[in-house]
Amino acid sequence: MARTSDTGMHGFPETNVAAEPALSAKVEFLQQPRSYPDPATVVTTVETHRSWVFLTDRYAYKLKKPGDYGFLDVRTVSARKYYCEEELRLNARLAGDVYLATVPLTVDRGGGMALGGTGSIADWLVKMRRLPAERMLDTAIERHTLPPEKIRGVAQKLAHFYLAATPVKFAPGDYLAGFERDIRANLDELGRPLFGLREDLIRAPCHAQIRFLNMQPALFEQRAWEGRIVEAHGDLRPEHVCLLEPEPVIIDCLEFSRALRTLDAAAELAFLAQECERLGAPRVGLVVFDVYGEITRDRPPAQLISFYKSRWACLRAKLCAWHLLDPLCRDPDKWSRLATDYMIRAGRYADDL
Repeated sequence: MARTSDTGMHGFPETNVAAEPALSAKVEFLQQPRSYPDPATVVTTVETHRSWVFLTDRYAYKLKKPGDYGFLDVRTVSARKYYCEEELRLNARLAGDVYLATVPLTVDRGGGMALGGTGSIADWLVKMRRLPAERMLDTAIERHTLPPEKIRGVAQKLAHFYLAATPVKFAPGDYLAGFERDIRANLDELGRPLFGLREDLIRAPCHAQIRFLNMQPALFEQRAWEGRIVEAHGDLRPEHVCLLEPEPVIIDCLEFSRALRTLDAAAELAFLAQECERLGAPRVGLVVFDVYGEITRDRPPAQLISFYKSRWACLRAKLCAWHLLDPLCRDPDKWSRLATDYMIRAGRYADDL
């Protein structure tokens, strides 16, 4: 099989790269239990927007889809290798020993694929310990099996994580200006006719957020001055929190952009609170902020938390709406409903401003 030289977008030379098999061929291979070095009686396959995840008896293997997503270019094998390594490095902060290794997918001269083989490298996967689905926070909320001490454990882990993180410095006004730029971008994007969102649902929360920025600039500058802006998790959703013993683990951080995971700790906790409220568990946010305040002595104002929740809801609405741009979108009604629900929530939070 022909080999190509690929220095990649991040300067990682990779001279042993196979003429890449089609993504469908990789997926078909990885769906077979015999493809894995560890015992696998059955392989469960989960497709996300940017990845394929293959669940064996004990492990999970994540394969990144090649493509240019605008905010992320992973068309080359070297780029996907880089982000697999970043995923391993960054998740070690909150996920303990869940993330185990990056594993090459290789191709021999006859075209046969293998995980961790000696042939040419055709791709890279992240190998993780498989977590029990019933212990994930979103499942616990759905099943009403979430004792308060479990929430406190999550909050304690996050609070100590933020305390230990090195503050990210901002020039005066830059933190505030970034918010206004993002809000105006949300306003424009969500208003695209294709998405079918009501204009009043979009304009009211976005305009309220901008007014709040203009009325409370010192509040945001103080957050930066106090060192509350850190390189955080970046995607703190309930489905990424596992309530293990003796302490929870938090997986699947945003690995592809340091800028996007650079957040006010209060903003990240507001995201988790907002997502749990959507699932019917508002008490999660109350406990999380209470414990966070006890440990860090940081008690952000209620209006600031409402601002962050409203902004997150707009962002989530935009991400849902973007699914409608995919010509292979399987359930457009689902994504339209979710986008509308998020914008309604954004408006409710904005009413508190």
